[in-house]
Amino acid sequence: MSLIAANSEAAILNRLIAPDRGDLSAEAAKSILALKFDEQDRTRMHELARMRQDGSLTAEGEAELDRYRHVGHLVELMQSKARLSLARSNAAK
Repeated sequence: MSLIAANSEAAILNRLIAPDRGDLSAEAAKSILALKFDEQDRTRMHELARMRQDGSLTAEGEAELDRYRHVGHLVELMQSKARLSLARSNAAK
């Protein structure tokens, strides 16, 4: 793996969050699993994606869509860790 790939935003977040370690409390895990984009953000993401498909997305819109993707990736990593934490918590009972 190249140094650039090893230090990509995704790789850094993966190391920081460590989604393969299920070490969150049940309360923390449930709170993280409750994180969701609100209706306004979901509508905006769909609008940006539609504009990208039809070729009308501006550079500013592309940057905005990238920000949504980055936040979504962060939430996905956190929720992966939360699910694993709950599974391990339930298995320990």
